[in-house]
Amino acid sequence: MTEVLLAVGTRKGLFIGRKRGRSWELQGPHFNAQAVYSVAIDTRRPTPRLLVGGDSAHWGPSVFHSDDLGASWVEPKKPAVKFPKDTGASLERVWQLHPAGPAAPDVVYAGTEPAALFRSDDRGETFELVRPLWDHPTRSKWVPGGGGEAVHTVVTDRRSADPVTVAVSTAGVFRSRDRGAAWEPSNKGVSAVFLPDPDPEFGQCVHKIAQDAGDADRLYLQNHWGVYRSDDAGTTWGDIGAGLPSTFGFAVAAHPHRPGTAYVFPITADADRVPADRKCRVYRTSDAGASWEPLSAGLPGGEHYGTVLRDALRTDDADPAGVYFGNRNGEVYASADDGDSWQQLASHLPDVLCVRAAVIA
Repeated sequence: MTEVLLAVGTRKGLFIGRKRGRSWELQGPHFNAQAVYSVAIDTRRPTPRLLVGGDSAHWGPSVFHSDDLGASWVEPKKPAVKFPKDTGASLERVWQLHPAGPAAPDVVYAGTEPAALFRSDDRGETFELVRPLWDHPTRSKWVPGGGGEAVHTVVTDRRSADPVTVAVSTAGVFRSRDRGAAWEPSNKGVSAVFLPDPDPEFGQCVHKIAQDAGDADRLYLQNHWGVYRSDDAGTTWGDIGAGLPSTFGFAVAAHPHRPGTAYVFPITADADRVPADRKCRVYRTSDAGASWEPLSAGLPGGEHYGTVLRDALRTDDADPAGVYFGNRNGEVYASADDGDSWQQLASHLPDVLCVRAAVIA
């Protein structure tokens, strides 16, 4: 029997939801009082593995894993993610945990603050710093965004283990074609309206990137003002924000099976961070950004103030797809029909920081 596993990271712990048939059961918190900025559900092996980036105010950040769907957790005796002494840096938090594609079944990437990429070859138990990105010649000119300076997004190619794409706040998109041995900025066409030069080689405030289901070279990008698409794996980008009530936002997610289908949650403005028009709506494109439609059936109908952060809008791998989002009001919503209709799974949780979901056996 298959079921859906939902992991919700909040500012005060991890909540795990399980759906059998049509019924949901949500339990937690795991890692009580820890901020959980990153979660991954690794289904590449017969036994699924959950990975969690916890951030204890007392003990500091750590990466935990579970092979029994959260019934028990393992924390390495030595820190899984640690900066080498010669960097002069120390780990603030793990912003992203990303299992690589099927071509690299044991590889997991971690994006961190300070802005760095780490790679694990043992499914997330130990990590090593990807030095070429850390030593990139542009690094001295990177500046923190509102949430800090971090590698917050990692995208890998399901066809090959070689390409790796990251988004850095606020340095923009960087791409490697050789498993991290060399990196180049990949921001051509992404505007930085908040800088004196709106079209820099790097320095864009990228909030999230998602990969299309049909074409691995097609990427969707939510920027600090602007929604973009690339059809050449990030070499160039084009604006696809027409038809949205606002092009500011944090999150973007792609449908797991339908090419050209992606989701965003528009926010009014960087100076007014509430849902666009104060309405709780997810917007979906089914034609790679040529047009957008609001999805609101089952969502709150009145004025709404729940902001959705960059990692808090995701899809599972079902067909029809499950679509999920959580907000800073502590609400979690789910759709089992590609976003056509929604139900509320939770309310009054702590601030929702990240969401992940997957179909498991």
